Amino acid sequence: MATITKRKVHGHTYYYLVASKRIDGKPRLVLQKYLGRAEDVVAQLEGKPPVPQKVTVGEYGGSRVLFALARRLRLVEWIDEVVPKRQQGLSVGTYILLAVLNRVLAPCSKAKLVDWYHSTALYHDVQVRDADLTSQRFWDHMNYLTPEHIRAAETALTRHMVHEFGLDLSTVVYDATNFYTWIDTNTPSELAPRGHQKQHRTDLRSIGLALMVTTDFNIPLFHAVYPGNRHDAQEFQSMTEELIARRAILQDTCEKMTLVYDKGNNSRTNQAAVDGSPFHFVGSLKANQAPELLDVPLTDYQVIPEYPGLKAYRTTRQVLGQERTVVITYNEALYLGQWQGELVRLRKLPDRLQAIQHSVVHGVRRPSVATLRQRVTPAQIKAGPPVRDWVHTEIHETGEGPTFTYNIDHQALMQWGQIHWGKTLLFTDQATWSTVDIIAAYRNAWHVESTIRDLKQAPWLHWQPQFHWTDQKIRVHGFICVLAVTLAHLLRREYVRAGIDLSLPTLLKELTAIQEVLWVYPPQTKMAPQLVLTDRTPRQQQLLDHWAIRLPALP
Repeated sequence: MATITKRKVHGHTYYYLVASKRIDGKPRLVLQKYLGRAEDVVAQLEGKPPVPQKVTVGEYGGSRVLFALARRLRLVEWIDEVVPKRQQGLSVGTYILLAVLNRVLAPCSKAKLVDWYHSTALYHDVQVRDADLTSQRFWDHMNYLTPEHIRAAETALTRHMVHEFGLDLSTVVYDATNFYTWIDTNTPSELAPRGHQKQHRTDLRSIGLALMVTTDFNIPLFHAVYPGNRHDAQEFQSMTEELIARRAILQDTCEKMTLVYDKGNNSRTNQAAVDGSPFHFVGSLKANQAPELLDVPLTDYQVIPEYPGLKAYRTTRQVLGQERTVVITYNEALYLGQWQGELVRLRKLPDRLQAIQHSVVHGVRRPSVATLRQRVTPAQIKAGPPVRDWVHTEIHETGEGPTFTYNIDHQALMQWGQIHWGKTLLFTDQATWSTVDIIAAYRNAWHVESTIRDLKQAPWLHWQPQFHWTDQKIRVHGFICVLAVTLAHLLRREYVRAGIDLSLPTLLKELTAIQEVLWVYPPQTKMAPQLVLTDRTPRQQQLLDHWAIRLPALP
């Protein structure tokens, strides 16, 4: 017969279920089962589960799926092949991989990388010690990556990626942008000067980034980090040889490749380089590069049924040194948008002039004519063309001092709008293409613009935070950010091709919402830790199943 007995161990009372039996005439213990403390026994009798000692929750879906994709891309192997090191600790490729996954899912500084790692399920795929993920250890390994190594690694990854995933390279898009940085003014850096900044942070130093991406899901094929104050056309000139070299390594994948770029890259030198390259091209022109075409009346344009609200006029012209096929498009929505934008700019100039006029009339002292001109001229310059051409100012000397008046030339404003607004000038060497094909090719520019927006909008793929202050580390940071975009867009492409069509933010949100929960029980319960996933929607389960992601058993 079984009985419950209690025993004291180190001053604590524990209960056991025991049973004895006579064997060979002597009592022998044949059953002893640990029941726990008194409250544990009561909980078991009442059917209550044991209370865990510790519960941890970690991000699971995004980190595990992206790791599976990176393994298919062979990201670590290609980088390690280019940048080998002693077989000691983590490889350079592994460090890059961890930084890339962090940049996709939850961008943070390198000093916080170890905390992020512990908040994910990456320990299933790569074992990392805390000491390996200090910012110092990370940058010790990043010092291996010279500009030549980055170029070689990107070339190897691009070649493998194009073949492995079957990317369509018939049309690629080039563009450049810049990012502000917090580098101190007195810190030496060729990559981070002051100058024009597209995020309007002219008070900060900036870094430039050039990208060539596919129209097949915006996947980067090439990148370059350069001084942020360099003009787009100047940078395009220096990038031409690199673009041609990248084209050469992909020759066997795509015989004909069309490069799309905007008017900011135009110059005779740049166009001559493109003409002499293996690329075909579709670009846009500035108004002053074919001004006579802006005077073509809209009655000569043809309606483009494939694009509602769009009209086009096609001709040939001598442009940038050669005869080109030129297409001028007119978009009513673009016309109204430009009209609204210019009116906003126009309103600011009269407001400034009115403030000057008020100070002349009501000021304590009348300024001189020269002083008044010194105040009016900067206001006009700040307004910029063509706004300053629509506002006429007059300054006259009188016995009581100068007078100042201004008026808006409505006729000039309307004439400018009729000639310029709503129109886009395209040019190409693809003379056999239809007008619709040319327009469609140029509209592919949104692919690179979308990629740039991804790098500038939190919380995914963000270029910031970027606290690095040496040019070498800035280049490595740029490489990591571009690899993050590559992985993220490849991931979306794979899902879309499998019939799961989600936007990138929605996709990443769905994946990161899949979390793992680890239940750790007190030792006296003798219960093994339990690892489970949070409840998943059918779509979330589908996202995991596509990569055959399964929850591994605990050791």
